[in-house]
Amino acid sequence: MKKTFFKSLAKINKMLLPSFTKKRLDLAKVKKWQLALFGYRLWVTKRALGD
Repeated sequence: MKKTFFKSLAKINKMLLPSFTKKRLDLAKVKKWQLALFGYRLWVTKRALGD
């Protein structure tokens, strides 16, 4: 159940949130909110793939 929740959340994130890797942003130079958003998406993706 938890894994399916994170899979659906990852799909919603993919549709709504911007992708910084596609924009080729340098993670050393991004703003704090962009880094937090990147970390959030990474956390959700990790949970969706396995746990």
